[in-house]
Amino acid sequence: MLDTLTHAFRMGPDRPAVLGTTRAGAVRTKATFGDLAALADRYAAALHTRGIGRGGTVGVAVRPGPRALAVMLAVHRLGARVAVLDPGAGPDVLRARLALARPDVVLADATAQAVAGWARPLARRAHLALPDLAELGPVATIGPRLPGCAPALDDDVRAAALPRPVDEDGDAVIVFTSGTTSRPRAVVHSRSSLAAGMAAVAGLVRPEAERPVLGGTFFVLVPSLASGAPVALPARSPRVLARQLRRLNPQATYLTPPQLRLALAEGARFTGRVWTGSAPASAGLLTRVKQAGAEEAWGVYALTELFPAAAVEQGEKAAFTGEGDLVGAPLPGVLAKTDGSGELLLSGPAARERYLGEEPDSWVATGDRGRLDGGRIVLEGRRKDMVLRHAENIYPGLYEPALHVPGVELAVLVGVPAKDGDERLVAVVQPGRGADRDAVRSALAGPLERMGSARPDAVLLTDIPLSGRSLKPDRAATARLAARRLADGRRR
Repeated sequence: MLDTLTHAFRMGPDRPAVLGTTRAGAVRTKATFGDLAALADRYAAALHTRGIGRGGTVGVAVRPGPRALAVMLAVHRLGARVAVLDPGAGPDVLRARLALARPDVVLADATAQAVAGWARPLARRAHLALPDLAELGPVATIGPRLPGCAPALDDDVRAAALPRPVDEDGDAVIVFTSGTTSRPRAVVHSRSSLAAGMAAVAGLVRPEAERPVLGGTFFVLVPSLASGAPVALPARSPRVLARQLRRLNPQATYLTPPQLRLALAEGARFTGRVWTGSAPASAGLLTRVKQAGAEEAWGVYALTELFPAAAVEQGEKAAFTGEGDLVGAPLPGVLAKTDGSGELLLSGPAARERYLGEEPDSWVATGDRGRLDGGRIVLEGRRKDMVLRHAENIYPGLYEPALHVPGVELAVLVGVPAKDGDERLVAVVQPGRGADRDAVRSALAGPLERMGSARPDAVLLTDIPLSGRSLKPDRAATARLAARRLADGRRR
């Protein structure tokens, strides 16, 4: 797929490739296909001059956009691998992760270097933190430099020769997912698994040339651009995003569930097919997206280890009446099974090659309890999220979908420690903006009654804390919030 994209760059260099937006929602071109080709060539030549080649590792702290994509293409051409740096992970965690990945060079834009330097106090307020990047290896700047930045990667690139592309399998990208500062864990995708994942996205979305796609992830950018479709990066402001959607009229849109909810609150209208993932997407949210104009609204089940794994359209999800969360049939090539504990296992060409420092394993342990229902995957909650009450194991994922009644934005079930060593089960429900809380409580009565022995001890109507880049519900923080509210005597 990356090789196809490189070829697409040469076919129409003046065509818009990556699009941005003004505050009024007007479309502007951030980079043409020719711009991306030139950047990728310059970065490849510059990295080659620094000795980066097959088996090398390049740490990348660059915001999503044309430069980040060009870096990925350059590293791929050289047969090296990218280690993705997340400023939100914290300096201690990053030091441990990069000690494991051992990059030959760290590429960072001026913003990342400011976060690690003079702007550290400001960045801390935005929950961003990086150690001094020079601690992680030699540093080079991507894009415009600010005072105090490392030298630009491509300062002396004019005299450098462009190397021949590497055409063999090997490590492509390292993405850190979990673990501790003493034992970080990272997913390693090979060039072949990365290509299979992007081919699966292309088969799912079916982007058409010349018509814009809205989405900011690498798995949206590459398949769309390889098909000749320009990609618009979503505006950060929900209000501007709503204007952007109106002006752009995209053939396909990929936004996370939190982005969708915020855009809908601003009156966003959708066109074409809309896809969402990275966090749970209820049937109610998909229904609202279709009511806001989308031809189709899809939930995508994906993991860092295997992207994408399954997908379900709004109509099928809304019609599902069983327990748990229907996420759809496995995509072509994806195999699914459960082990003796009920954990869902996945395999396929797009599955990660291994975890860094570990032996390859063809099956991905998802951490999700699940079952197969007529060939479709139904999730029953995270294994680690189990609540033990009265010696009974309660899996929140079995019951949370039923709590998404009209007027509910999010709903999670969490365990709160009780004095006797048991746990109390608490439903934390976030009403939508402007929702009538009495009406929400009334609508919840039926689903709560049907939960039987899993009925919560308390129901709290409040905002649910979110965390991570995809803004998933933070269960640990929600459990602490529930404990405080109950201790204060506020049960509803």
